[in-house]
Amino acid sequence: MSDTPSVPGPRRDMAMHNDWWASGWEHVLPRQGFPLTMLIGTASQPGFTGSLDDLLQEIFEGHWDMIGGDLDSALTFWWPDEEWDYEEAPEGREASEAQRWEKFGAMLTAAGFPVPTTVRDLSELYLTWGLAHREETPAGTRWSMPAALPLPGDLLPLDADLTERLDRIRWTTRTGPLVDGLIKYLADDLGEPQEVLTSLDRLAAATGRDADDVRIALTELVEAGDAQVRRGQEQADAERLEAHQRFRLVMNWHHFHETRLRLSVGPTAGD
Repeated sequence: MSDTPSVPGPRRDMAMHNDWWASGWEHVLPRQGFPLTMLIGTASQPGFTGSLDDLLQEIFEGHWDMIGGDLDSALTFWWPDEEWDYEEAPEGREASEAQRWEKFGAMLTAAGFPVPTTVRDLSELYLTWGLAHREETPAGTRWSMPAALPLPGDLLPLDADLTERLDRIRWTTRTGPLVDGLIKYLADDLGEPQEVLTSLDRLAAATGRDADDVRIALTELVEAGDAQVRRGQEQADAERLEAHQRFRLVMNWHHFHETRLRLSVGPTAGD
């Protein structure tokens, strides 16, 4: 009889926690935070019992390039083979790496946490922070993750710039699907009209959302310069619209397509 995990590999599907991107941890942790979260998420699936080393062996025969090899690989903030943009970061890779480590180390030390140097060290911090749970059972080691990950700002003293960036990311994660749903209706169902006489109630019924969600989506479009909300000849405040009030939604499709395309192909701010 073998004591190896019950599902032989390397054919197990990898799983990523749905809250990873919204939580903002990828902007705080070394680059191995992403694959480590994926590894723990996979270990948390039904049917697996064992250590992360066992899972790494099962799926990748003990070596995974994304974490630098194995769990004892050194943490880094930049991929070793990543092409460096000296216009964006003229200080160079080594200086930038050193700056990131200094900032990261100071943040963890201020909060009373040890500074990890390996992927394994980081996995132990995940347990301390509550990003993951590990339980020893009669069947072996079981892994799990909470439905909503603890936020970096709840555990670490983030600076003002990083706090603002993470707040913006979480807000975009919340509003993005609402904006997409409204745009899908305006573009696919109505054919990108320049102007629509409507109300929050009508848009809610058309998009399958409630009036508050539509109000948020409209506000985002107005603030991005993609639309105007008008009552009569006056510009109205989308946030103050009553659900039943009629208004004219005036779209700037040229701005919308130009800006959204640029955002989709441009570098991520702060990376």
